Amino acid sequence: MKKILLLACVIGLTSCFSSDDFLDPKTTALTEETVFSDSTRTVAFLYRIYSDIGFSYTKGRWDSHGNTEEATDDAEYRYSGTGQKAVILYSGTVSPTNFPFFEFWSTPYNNIRRVNLLLEKLPNAPLSAPMKAQMVAEARFLRAWYYHWLLISFGGVPLVGDKVYDITDFINLPRNSYADCVSYLVKELDEAAAVLPKSTDYSEQNYGKATRGACLALKSRILLYAASPLFNGGAETQNADLAKIVSNPTYDVAHWQKAADAAMAVMNSGEYSLYKDNTTAPGYGFYQVFLNRVNPEFIIFQNRSANRDMEGFYNMPTRGGAYNAMPTQNLVDAFPMKNGKAISDASSGYDPNNPYKNRDPRFEYSIVYNESMYYLASANAQRQVLTYENAPSDGFTQAGQTTGYYSRKMCDANISSNSSFTTNRGWSLMRYAEVLLNYAEAINETGKTDLAYAPLIALRDRAGITAGDDKLYGLKANMTKEQMREIIRNERRVELAFEDHRWNDIRRWKIAMDVSNGYNKRMRIIKNANNTYTYQVTESIRRHNFRPEMYLLPIPDSEVRKAPAMLQNPGW
Repeated sequence: MKKILLLACVIGLTSCFSSDDFLDPKTTALTEETVFSDSTRTVAFLYRIYSDIGFSYTKGRWDSHGNTEEATDDAEYRYSGTGQKAVILYSGTVSPTNFPFFEFWSTPYNNIRRVNLLLEKLPNAPLSAPMKAQMVAEARFLRAWYYHWLLISFGGVPLVGDKVYDITDFINLPRNSYADCVSYLVKELDEAAAVLPKSTDYSEQNYGKATRGACLALKSRILLYAASPLFNGGAETQNADLAKIVSNPTYDVAHWQKAADAAMAVMNSGEYSLYKDNTTAPGYGFYQVFLNRVNPEFIIFQNRSANRDMEGFYNMPTRGGAYNAMPTQNLVDAFPMKNGKAISDASSGYDPNNPYKNRDPRFEYSIVYNESMYYLASANAQRQVLTYENAPSDGFTQAGQTTGYYSRKMCDANISSNSSFTTNRGWSLMRYAEVLLNYAEAINETGKTDLAYAPLIALRDRAGITAGDDKLYGLKANMTKEQMREIIRNERRVELAFEDHRWNDIRRWKIAMDVSNGYNKRMRIIKNANNTYTYQVTESIRRHNFRPEMYLLPIPDSEVRKAPAMLQNPGW
């Protein structure tokens, strides 16, 4: 009789660990037979697989030693020192032996094995046939979800099918080609989508479970990545066999059309919509979407009860937060004006002596800047946050790690990390705005640039940007594919800031060598005697280094040594 420790213990393909398993034998004496002969425990096993769905968000964001956002041009790491996760990434010292995010490899395979075990045992579980069919579809969606993170980080990986490996098995599988992995996931998601209900068909207590729309949206993301420069003929290797493993070996515009079609399927489903409220205040819907667990925009999310998660991670010192992932001036400059025009446009109305006036409302809801209003627990009211040099509250220091900004994205400005109030939110892992951006990007790359306007206009309208006489919300008419590409990439950066996208986007677009090599920008604000301010853009104190091999992360050396048939990524 096998103990559950054995059932849920594969990290990577070959190693064993289960300290976070809900069926940990340290606290239970459960076995395969006792779990899968009981309907409640069988369902609980599926919920255990769900519980890791936000692992990239958690491990890439909440870890106190840094996250992937801080390895980009969007954020700076609060701390200094060596050996920290963020330092290893932004300094370019990452290697197969010091890979800082081992969970990016281990957690997916851990849960893929759990799915396979569930699929093996479910036929004999005491559940109704319809319930079993839905659980199978949910499990297949979850397996695709975990596989897709492996593809994003590493390229093609070993596909284990429905096989349940035992702890004593020697697992020496080669990596499947990138194309085979994508085809497998698309097929899995299509078949799961045919069984799963729409989100509106679920009862309230099941809100957040896998849906038909979630399958289609994940398919959209997978196909968008497959069409992107890194994975569409952009492998950083001359080895033909390895090129097939890590990408589609030759460029094909058809990949973009597949991605556009997949996104359009979600849009045509009518299952989701943007959370819009420009009546309360311009762009208020963009702010509220992250503070309401139940809303029409969330597609895939991590359920959370009343919490101060975001505030604890992002709030400035006076609000009791850890003020991690501090926004850069680079990101601030990416936000257009309220008329939708870039600050570099001479007709935009941007004033460098008053740089925060009349900006895209998403800026106000994403960045805490000098004199921003934010809840202060000691006053039980909103008070100014001061970020000018040596300000008495949260000011800039020339020698420190501060950028002159703090993140407000996804935070509730009416609570703080050190307050007693909480917000009933979910962590957004995929929302409808991403699908609109997926479609705009993909359809533009097919050459049908005119079709990319509508989703961008919808996003900018929801953001509270003014329409203008031409109703283009600051977009220029008749843009070329190249001009539209830059607009879409910037729109994605602004709309999805701090939502676990930028690190992956700059890699898949193959622009990281340009944007993440050098010093990020920060803002030094000097308060003058007459209470005006002088603004000086300066370099950050640390240099970011990105090497070509970093476009794909290294498979941890310990895993490659256990499975010699599994080739390491190019350059590692």
